[in-house]
Amino acid sequence: MTKKIACIVLAAGKGTRMKSALPKPLHPVAGAPMVQHVIAAAEGLSPERIVVVIGPDMPEMTAAVHPHQTAVQASPNGTGGAALAARDALKDFDGDILVVFGDSPLITTAALQRMIDIRRQFPAVGLTFSGMRPADPGRYGRMVLDDDGTLKKIVEFKDANTEEKAITLCNGGIVAADGAKLFGWLAQIGNDNAQGEYYLTDLPPIARKDNRQTLVVEIDAEELAGANTRVELATLEAAMQHHLREKHMLNGATLVHPDSVFFCADTVIGQDVVIEPNVFFGPGVSVADNVTIHAYSHIEGTEISKGAQIGPFARLRPGSRIGEGAKVGNFVETKNTYLGKGAKANHLTYLGDAEIGDKTNIGAGVITCNYDGFLKYKTSVGSEAFIGSNTALVAPVSIGTGAIIGAGSTITQNVPDNALGITRAPQINKDGWAPEFRQKKMKEKAKKS
Repeated sequence: MTKKIACIVLAAGKGTRMKSALPKPLHPVAGAPMVQHVIAAAEGLSPERIVVVIGPDMPEMTAAVHPHQTAVQASPNGTGGAALAARDALKDFDGDILVVFGDSPLITTAALQRMIDIRRQFPAVGLTFSGMRPADPGRYGRMVLDDDGTLKKIVEFKDANTEEKAITLCNGGIVAADGAKLFGWLAQIGNDNAQGEYYLTDLPPIARKDNRQTLVVEIDAEELAGANTRVELATLEAAMQHHLREKHMLNGATLVHPDSVFFCADTVIGQDVVIEPNVFFGPGVSVADNVTIHAYSHIEGTEISKGAQIGPFARLRPGSRIGEGAKVGNFVETKNTYLGKGAKANHLTYLGDAEIGDKTNIGAGVITCNYDGFLKYKTSVGSEAFIGSNTALVAPVSIGTGAIIGAGSTITQNVPDNALGITRAPQINKDGWAPEFRQKKMKEKAKKS
């Protein structure tokens, strides 16, 4: 029988060092809060439960981690105190428990699984701790091993002697534990230290008294990186973007200048997609095969179908759906709009709350007037219609299949199928007017100078 897994995610940290009112784990990386990245990695283990430990009065955190259960750490009394706050939520759980940190968005499911596997491999092992060998050990806690390779203790840098500071194996923070023992061990942690806090790092000696060993599982330092400042947050973002770019290229997309393209964690990119420089993907974007996205385009909340062409300088806002083979050109903005198969909006256009039929051509400077200052209204355009340049479609309005709208029109009434819709003042030509006008203006200019 497969032993069960539960995860405790420590996410009670405030944004104090971030200089922010937003709790630290809610700061975004690749378009999603850090804590959601950690939860996604934990979900890859198919755990029976995930409990997120939060601070008091954190409704936004509760919403961000839904539907997972939360437990409240009443006061900021250390990592051991935070893990202990999940005791009631897991009091009847006897499987393996992982304790992970809500501000480590680069951690992978594979690394977490390895910690569980190694703990289960040896019956005498009660704990596995993540360890790392960063290029600069800096002020990380040092992991002191016994002669048999088990973890004897973790020494905080400020408490380490010269010999201990020379150790390159550093504490990575994540813990995998025998769930039947964990909370009993946590309850024995003392707070006799400079901060007066309870630390997970005190667990190995406590487990040893209970005849259970602790092993170190080495994980790449990048995966264990967290963020306490905006500078460190930017470092995490850069690392995440590197991984996302690599993933999409390996899956069959061409990035002309990878470092200038920014993805969200949930961006879906098909095969044979070409993405030119300086393209930004916000949350909720899906791109099908054979799409070209030209430079300087901004896309969020959008579904792009096979063979479409986007940009350059296009902005696709949430609710946009671009049909197969459709074209959205330079300085075109769409919002909550469906652009049909083979339809074109090539230049200088705004399409909001609209449905554009297949093979319809939207001319330059066309706008849908979808908002009256209070409510939004829909514009519907049938297939194979032609909307002339500089046309305003005042919603709610419907343009029929095959209809033609004359350039410069302001359309406020429905136009039937195959009809011409046009609103235009009569043109007046005044013969000989221009030379007289120029002479008059030259005289006025001469007087002023």
